[in-house]
Formats: sequence, structure tokens, C-alpha cells
Amino acid sequence: MWRIFMDAALITFFAVLLISMLIVRIATVMLKLTGISHDAARFQARSAFTGTGFTTSESESVVHHPVRRRIIMALMLVRNAGFVTLATTLILSFVGSQSDTERLVRGVWLLGGLVTILILSRIPALDRALGRFIEWALRRWTRTRVADYESLLNLSGDFEVVEMLIGDDSWMADRTLADLALSDEGILVLGIRHPDGQFEGAPRGTSYVAGGDTVVLYGRDEGISDLRERHPGAAGDEAHRIAVSQYDSVAVAPGKRPAYRGGGLFRRMFRNGRRGK
Repeated sequence: MWRIFMDAALITFFAVLLISMLIVRIATVMLKLTGISHDAARFQARSAFTGTGFTTSESESVVHHPVRRRIIMALMLVRNAGFVTLATTLILSFVGSQSDTERLVRGVWLLGGLVTILILSRIPALDRALGRFIEWALRRWTRTRVADYESLLNLSGDFEVVEMLIGDDSWMADRTLADLALSDEGILVLGIRHPDGQFEGAPRGTSYVAGGDTVVLYGRDEGISDLRERHPGAAGDEAHRIAVSQYDSVAVAPGKRPAYRGGGLFRRMFRNGRRGK
């Protein structure tokens, strides 16, 4: 009876080890879906699961990203339970052995099982197949794919994404995006949320901005702050003209490639909108 219990403990040890490796693999794919490289995702997942701490720029990008942070926290919680179970089952698999020969046989089985698992984990085709299956399952049943928009949009500098409520007396109220031509002063309108809750994503030049709407803007903080304080009417039009002139004067340096001018895709979108396309 005791021998059966020890065999069950050894089997449980290998089962927990395989599940732990699978959890780390799933976490690696989840981190990869948030926008970081495969190598970085694997490194961060293994570091979190083993409790190894590293201070790197990649670690900071994980901590500052809400989805990645939740994945790492889950790994830390699973790690505590997994290590305790592994240690307990490993001890139970050897306690009560009748002879040195029996302990030696169990040691050989343990070593052979570990080597087999290690070899299987090193097979590239198996690793790729498992990764593709996990990624398919995550895309099918979860919403893990959240890109690192702070990095993509360079929000660490003086660029920002903000929401601005348009008042009835705002310079932007009761005008189309083509009339506002905000892209000419380096500000993009990423979306418009209307008072009835309808959201207009990637609006075109013909999109209408009314009082009570909330616009999602992307641009330099200085330009957006100026836009917030812009007076309606002729004064606002003059402020817009000055902002366009200032933006044009610094956007392209002599002898250099043009600097960021609102993004090629978005800029073409606004131009097409002004042509009514």
C-alpha cells in the first residue's frame, strides 16, 4: 500500500512539473501577444515563475503595462503553490522506501523522467506547435492582445493622448474636421464620442464636431493645451493659423528627413476627408 502511495507521489511530481512548464509557456505567449518579443516574453515569464529578479528596461515595460503586470502577478501566485507541491511530492516519493535498492530505482526513474521532459521541451517543432495552439486558444477565448500603446505612440516623451469635452462655445464646436484642419498643426483626432454614447473611431474630414462631443486627441502636450484655451471665432482662427505656421517651421529641418507630421496614414485620411473621399 505504501509503495502505491509513493508511486502516486512520483507521478504527481511529474504531472505538477509538466503543468508548471505549460503555465510558463502560456504566460510567454500571453506576454508576446501584448507586443513584446518572444525572447523577452519567455525571459520575463521564467523570471517571474522562478522568483528570479532582474532590473532591466524590459522589466520596467512589464511593470508599467497593466495586462503584463496581471500576467506576472498570476505567475507569482502559481509559483508558490507549484513549488510547495513539487517539494512535497518529491519528498513523499522517497520517504518510506524499504531499501537502498528501491531508493536507487526511484532515483533513476526520477532522473529519467526529468531528462525526458527536458528533451521534449527542447524539440523546436513541438515547441512551435504548442505555441501556435496556445496562441489560437488565447485569441479564440480571451482578449489578451493588448499592444503597448505607450511605446507605440511615444507617450513617454511630450506626446499624449487625451480626451477633450467640446463646449457649446468652443472653437471646435459645430465644425467638420476638414474645417478644423488640426492635423496641419500636428494634432490628430483619433475618435469622437457623441453624447448619446456612439463612438466614431478614425473619423474622416467630413466628421462633424458638435457641442457636447468628446474628442480623443493625439499630439504634443503644448499644442493640445493651446487648443484647450483657444477662443471661438476669429481669434481662434488666428491662433490656429499661428499654430500651423509654427508647426510647419519646426516640422522639417533643412537637409534632413521630415520629422513626425501627424502620421502618414492619419494625415492622408484627413486630406482625403477634405476632398470628400
